[in-house]
Amino acid sequence: MDYLDMDADFPYAQNERVAEALYQNGWVVIDNYVPAKFREALLKEQQELLDKGQFRHAGIGKGESFAIKPEIRSDKVLWMDKEQLTPLQEVYWKMMDDLKRKINQRCFLGLRSFESHFAMYPPGSFYLRHLDQFQSVKYRIVTVILYLNEHWEEAAGGALRMYFNGEDGIETFRDFYPFGSRLVVFLSAEMAHEVLPTHKERISITGWFRDDEY
Repeated sequence: MDYLDMDADFPYAQNERVAEALYQNGWVVIDNYVPAKFREALLKEQQELLDKGQFRHAGIGKGESFAIKPEIRSDKVLWMDKEQLTPLQEVYWKMMDDLKRKINQRCFLGLRSFESHFAMYPPGSFYLRHLDQFQSVKYRIVTVILYLNEHWEEAAGGALRMYFNGEDGIETFRDFYPFGSRLVVFLSAEMAHEVLPTHKERISITGWFRDDEY
């Protein structure tokens, strides 16, 4: 696969930087995390899976409490099966395995496994403010998002809004647009966030490092 020949350090070049920033701040945003050809290949694969009707409406909660609530979130997802990964997904999974190892070395979080899905937000969709770690998913420790979008402009909306507690107790926020190849990593239990309404199709791979096996 020619995208693997672009950089001898790909796909692990920036993982130590990510781990250090997570240790220092509890979150990090890295642009150009993966080469354009790799992102384009993942985006193409996502589109093919979407065209085959394999995506499902995302829901809220886990197990018996799971429910589809479009007034809260209106994206569609396709979970990756670690036992049946495509060659592209295997490359990404190995990249995340290395990142998990680097985060454990630097942050001592005891991360043991990884789960991930493709996420597609149709035009007009959103996800209201929330935390990724809650009562039924306490095993989610670190959230990892890689954006796959092509030619994204701020006018298209769809920003990830992240909320921060200031030293003076006043809450602030920052908006990060889903530019292609941008990676966002943060502590799942500490970073409240939301996806603002998007005006065009918005694509990402969203995943979580867990402190348990599954």
